[in-house]
Amino acid sequence: MTLPELLIPVGSPELLPVALAFGADAVYCGSSALSLRAKADNFTDDALREALRLTHSLGRKLYLTVNIFAHHGDLPDAEDLFRRISGWSDRPDAFIVSDPGIFRLARRLCPAVPLHISTQANSTNEETAAFWKDLGAERIVCARELSLEEIAALVRACPDGPGLEVFVHGSMCMSYSGRCLISSFLNGRDANRGLCTQPCRWKYYLSEETRPGEYMPLEETERGIYLYNSRDLCMISHLPELLAAGVCSLKVEGRMKNELYIAAVTRAYRMALDALAEGEDAYRKVLPWCEREVYRCTTRDYCTGFYFGRPGPEAQNFESSAYRQDVRFLGCVQQDARGFYIRQKNKFRVGDPVLAVRPGGEDVSLHVLAFETEDGVRRDSCPHPGEKLYLITDAPLRHNDILREDLP
Repeated sequence: MTLPELLIPVGSPELLPVALAFGADAVYCGSSALSLRAKADNFTDDALREALRLTHSLGRKLYLTVNIFAHHGDLPDAEDLFRRISGWSDRPDAFIVSDPGIFRLARRLCPAVPLHISTQANSTNEETAAFWKDLGAERIVCARELSLEEIAALVRACPDGPGLEVFVHGSMCMSYSGRCLISSFLNGRDANRGLCTQPCRWKYYLSEETRPGEYMPLEETERGIYLYNSRDLCMISHLPELLAAGVCSLKVEGRMKNELYIAAVTRAYRMALDALAEGEDAYRKVLPWCEREVYRCTTRDYCTGFYFGRPGPEAQNFESSAYRQDVRFLGCVQQDARGFYIRQKNKFRVGDPVLAVRPGGEDVSLHVLAFETEDGVRRDSCPHPGEKLYLITDAPLRHNDILREDLP
């Protein structure tokens, strides 16, 4: 069995080694401009070149997103980016683009780098796929509104490519493949230029202009309603169907997520895919563990999107847009000459039970015996987020361990 690529988001340089360690075949990231995640800690040129070096040294791939819908004033920045990259000896394995003008610039100024068509381009049929192939695209990220049946038909209609990539996990947008204008109208922040404020997650009420201050709920509840609030996508329980459809890449959403999310989701899909390569019985055996694992990070409730037909109310959450949180992320273990340390994310204390999450499911339960600051001061708690703290533990730590605490 030929497995599809497992493609993982890295919104910052700190996330890259985590994604690679936990099983990503490829990663995608944004430059400091021209990416649809402008609020992510995107990559400077120096960080991108180092990311390429690390990724390629491990035999993996890195795709660079240049997927904004460019206005005239964006074109000089795009030209400059492509010219710079064209001079590098180590380049991205593809540009992910959605705007035809950006496509043309990339083809002209950096022709050695393949082009993938972003989901924001809304590719939904074989004629569109043929159009992009004729222009030189090597891969299309399918619109999220396609069913499995439609995707399989598209693969059959394009036996010579382009390859088809699909989203399998992460946040869903209520607009067509992410082309949303609500944030622009309500906040002046354009989602199609990487600045979405996620108004789809807000709570809405109905008001009448002659009765200001009187808010009427839109359902039979006094709490109001979340009009646009989709559940998150999760297809880990349906990997055989995705492989049968013939897609070449399984893409996880989440360039704004933290190390725990990247580790947990990457590891779960990696283990499920590897088990499926052995056979469906092996896959069914590990699936319950993998299903539990994708809840071991900050997430909303899950659905299967459009894969099995047009979703109904079951794909919406009308009660809350809040994330469920079964565990607390404490930090990602790093190592220097002095020892193992974390940049602390959430408060915990000496003696609290902690789990060190590792690739392959080889997690280790441990207790922190002491925290030590950079100045050598010992503490029994860590109340300051972002502080660098060296750890003394009752079990060995490893570089890139993800520390989490299970909540009751």
